[in-house]
Amino acid sequence: MSLEGFKFTKDHEWVKSEADITTIGITDYAQKELGDIVYVELPSPGDKIKKGEACSNIESVKAVNDIYTPVTGEITEVNEALEDTPELINQDPYGSGWIFKIKLESHEELDDLMDQEAYNQYLKGISKE
Repeated sequence: MSLEGFKFTKDHEWVKSEADITTIGITDYAQKELGDIVYVELPSPGDKIKKGEACSNIESVKAVNDIYTPVTGEITEVNEALEDTPELINQDPYGSGWIFKIKLESHEELDDLMDQEAYNQYLKGISKE
């Protein structure tokens, strides 16, 4: 799958920005590490969040992990389908498994994120540890 236009964090969140709205989810690597996802706590539309803040969490059969927002802005939409079918994140992390959308406060924050090639290099470093 081509992930052109996606950006990534070292915490394994992905970001896809279209105009002022940015969609956020977790990477394929993250969902594989978590295992079967059984619950997603979604943020609330209208919440204002700052880059680096925990705004959601994902519960899997292995653990509960926080989701940190890679950008600052206001939550505009959440993926309500995850309330009944959290396994969408396992099945399609870059598509129907998205978690929330945010109205960006500053496009410059996207420059701090990795592109697909840089993220793949980052993952190679992790697998050697």
